[in-house]
Amino acid sequence: MESKRFAAIMLTAAGLLCIPLIAMQFEGSGVQWTAIDFAVAGVLLFGTGLACELVMRKVKTSGYRFFFIGLLLLALFLVWAELAVGIFGTALAGS
Repeated sequence: MESKRFAAIMLTAAGLLCIPLIAMQFEGSGVQWTAIDFAVAGVLLFGTGLACELVMRKVKTSGYRFFFIGLLLLALFLVWAELAVGIFGTALAGS
């Protein structure tokens, strides 16, 4: 794996995890994450980033790359939304 792209994935995921960490510092923000929340979000973000890297390396056609990365991002969004507010009503719902 290219070290620059891997570093970009790691920094992007870490940067996204800093957003709720900073938001928790403000009174009345409504953000109340625990260590488990950060761990799950980290696994989701790093896993999606690494899966996108795998698609970029293995899929040669740009149209297919766009399609598969779009599917990965859609899956990330749906899992994140389910864990956050339970839009599908599964046992994994966060609310």
